[in-house]
Amino acid sequence: MDEEITIIDSNTRNEKIKNFFIKNKKKLIIIISVLIVILIGYFSLEEIKKINKIKLASQYNSSIIDYKIENKKKTIDELTNIINRKDKTYSPLALYFLIDNNLVEEKEKVNELFNILINDTDLELEIKNLIIYKKGLFNADDVEENELIKILSPITNSDSVWKSHALYLLAEYFYSKNEKEKAKEFFNQIVVMLNSNPDITLEAQKRLNRDLGE
Repeated sequence: MDEEITIIDSNTRNEKIKNFFIKNKKKLIIIISVLIVILIGYFSLEEIKKINKIKLASQYNSSIIDYKIENKKKTIDELTNIINRKDKTYSPLALYFLIDNNLVEEKEKVNELFNILINDTDLELEIKNLIIYKKGLFNADDVEENELIKILSPITNSDSVWKSHALYLLAEYFYSKNEKEKAKEFFNQIVVMLNSNPDITLEAQKRLNRDLGE
């Protein structure tokens, strides 16, 4: 008797499932179709990203390999275009090449390119902090103290691995201007930091002992 009841319950359940699929056939087809389209779109987008990345890598490599002083403008235009693509790998590399080879003379233009990377490019936090530090380094000889402090503030107000580098840059900036008390303040911050770069800490301590009376 129990076996017969079990069979009846099973048949009833199967019939309900069958009826559900028959009743909702159109809806299920639409849902499955939408899911298939989404999956195809996702994988197609990923494939397009890979292809674009390969193209960008090729453009970057071609630009730096073909660089000659006589085709300077062509190289600047190509690398600027790569920076404007806001790629997390090749946009920073393109800017570094421009700076290291002194290709762009206008500091304002270089700072605009820095800002594209810092403000508009999806970078890992410490990569972004490195670029902020490089921007500070690039501007240190020309800007007023408030501007340099402002540029470096995202690093100096954080626990970034680049914090000791930024503090050292500020300390040396003030030392070069013979503002020794301000320089001393930044050197001391480095020395007491728990996660300061060891080499930077050593140099800060040397400066304090040798030149700032400690």
